[in-house]
Amino acid sequence: MQELEKQYTEIQPKIFAFFYIKVQNQSIAEELTQDVFYQAVKGFHSFSGKSTLKTWIFSIANNRLKTYYRSKKYARSLNDKITNQTEQHQISPEEWMIHKEEHQRFQTYLKELSPTIREIMILRLYGELSFKEIGELVSQSENYVRLAFHRAKIKLKNEMRELDG
Repeated sequence: MQELEKQYTEIQPKIFAFFYIKVQNQSIAEELTQDVFYQAVKGFHSFSGKSTLKTWIFSIANNRLKTYYRSKKYARSLNDKITNQTEQHQISPEEWMIHKEEHQRFQTYLKELSPTIREIMILRLYGELSFKEIGELVSQSENYVRLAFHRAKIKLKNEMRELDG
């Protein structure tokens, strides 16, 4: 349990970022993050040490996200996004539009990837997991994950360059 407490400050922002990129809502991402750490504390006795603590917590996060998607909260959140009832940001309209366009381009790129490659990208960029940890979560070898991430990153850079013209 002390190990979990020590690593909380390092892992918590990564779990939050993982959820935020998936649900695009700060308050829901915060709620899901809290749920994950509650479940981790509650189930810490079941942590066998076969993987790193970070990988174990990310597997809890992955399962919690699946549960969230099946819930009514997700449907309500999607409806809010469609009707533009999202939070306003404290930046200039120009900055907000530039950020929104870049984010939409990246999201579009992610959606075009296969589910496994998409998950690898998100876990690496937002979860900041090692290739070995990601491999454990997606049931692939570390080398496969490393190569898939590298190829997807090169493709993304090329596509972003083409769009910037």
